[in-house]
Amino acid sequence: MNKIWLVMQREYLARVKKKSFLLATLLTPLIFPAIMAIFVWIAVEEKDNQSLRIIEVVDENKLFFLESSDQYAFSFSDRSDEEAKELVKNGDRYGFLHIPNFDLEDPKGITFFGEENPNMNLMSYLESSLKKKIEDQRLYESGIDPQLISDIRTNVDIKSITVNEQGEEKVSNATVNYAIGFVAGILIYMFIFIYGNQIMQGVIEEKSSRIVEILVSSLKPFQLMMGKIVGIAGVGLTQLLIWIVLIGGLTTIVTGYLGMKMPQQQAMEMAQVGMEQIPDSGVSEILQVINGIDFVTLVLCFVFYFLGGYLLYGALFAGIGSAVDAPSDAQQFMLPVTIPLIVSYMGLFVFVLQDPNSTASFWLSIVPLTSPIAMMGRVSFGVPFWELALSMVLLILGFLGTTWLAGKIYRIGILMHGTKPSYKTLWKWIKTNN
Repeated sequence: MNKIWLVMQREYLARVKKKSFLLATLLTPLIFPAIMAIFVWIAVEEKDNQSLRIIEVVDENKLFFLESSDQYAFSFSDRSDEEAKELVKNGDRYGFLHIPNFDLEDPKGITFFGEENPNMNLMSYLESSLKKKIEDQRLYESGIDPQLISDIRTNVDIKSITVNEQGEEKVSNATVNYAIGFVAGILIYMFIFIYGNQIMQGVIEEKSSRIVEILVSSLKPFQLMMGKIVGIAGVGLTQLLIWIVLIGGLTTIVTGYLGMKMPQQQAMEMAQVGMEQIPDSGVSEILQVINGIDFVTLVLCFVFYFLGGYLLYGALFAGIGSAVDAPSDAQQFMLPVTIPLIVSYMGLFVFVLQDPNSTASFWLSIVPLTSPIAMMGRVSFGVPFWELALSMVLLILGFLGTTWLAGKIYRIGILMHGTKPSYKTLWKWIKTNN
C-alpha cells in the first residue's frame, strides 16, 4: 500500500506542478465566460446598430395585416411580383412577402423573396403571425368572435409534489431536475474522457522512455497502475474544486462590479415581493423547489460516480496504454471502451432525462459501464435507495473487475516493445496465470 501511495504522490505532484495544469486550471473558468460575454456583446451591438429592415407585403386577399417590430417594418402595396422583387434587388426592401389568394381551409403558396437567406426568427415570426390571422379570419367567417376565443383561453400551471417513503412531501420541478441531471452527466462524461486519456498517454510515454523498466524493478506492475490511476484522479478532483471556487468567486466579483445582485439575493427579494404583494406569482414555488433538492446527496453522488466512473474506465485506459507503443496504435482498442460511454451519453438525452423511471433508464443507471453518467441524470429526480445502493455496489464491483482485467494486460504489456498486439494477443495475456 505504501508503494501505491508513493506512485500516487508522484503522479499527482508531477501533474499539478506543470505549467500546463496551472494555465488550464486558471484560464478555463475565464475562457468560457469570456467567450460567452463576447458573443453576448456582439449580439447586443448588432441589435443596437442594425437598421430597420423593411419588408414589402403584397396581400391579394386584403385580409392580413402584420404588425411591425423593432427590427422589421411591413409596407403593404398592390405592386406586381416583378416590381416588388426589383425593390429587393435595388436594396430598397429587405424582402418581399407574397400572400396569394388561397382557400382559408388550405393556405398554400405564401412565399418570401430575399437576396439573402432569412433568419429563423423572421420566418418563425411571419409563420406564427399569419397562422393567427388565418385562424381569426376562419373564426370570423364561421360567425365566432375571435376575441371571445382569446378571452376563454386559460393557462394551466400544475404544481408537482413528490412523496417519499416516509410520507414527506416536497415541491419538484422537471425543468430544474433536467438541468441538474444534464450538467452532472455531461461533466462526468467529459472528465472520464479527458483524464482517462491522460492515463493512457502517461503509460505510453513511460513505456516508450523505458522508465517503467526501472520502476517495475522495485514494485509490482499492478501497484504502478493503481498508483497512476488514483493519482490522476486526485488531479481531476483538485482541478474541479478549483474551478468551482474560481467560478463562484468570479461570479460574485463581476455581479458586484456591474451593480447586479447574486441570483440567490434576487430570488430572496423576489420571493418577499411575491409573498407580500403578488402571492400567486410562483416565485415562492421556485424557492420551494430549490429548497426541496437534496444537495448533500447530489454532491456526494457526484463525487462517488465521478471517482467510480473514472477508476473503472481509467483502468481500461491504462491497460490499453500498456499494450501499445504509440497513441496511434491505441485507436484499434479504443472502440470497445468508448462505445459504452457513447451509449450512456446518448441514453442520458433519449431515455434518462426524458423519463428517469423508465426501464431503459433503470438499466442504464445499474450497469457499471453506463451508470456513472445515467445515474447522475436520475439523482436529481429522486431515486429509490435500493436502486442507488445497487448501482453503487455494482459500480464498485465493476471497477474491481476492470482493474483485474487491465492488470492482467498491464503486467505483460508494459514490458513488451516493438510488437503490435491484436485482440487475440490481449486475450492470451488475460488468460495467462503468471
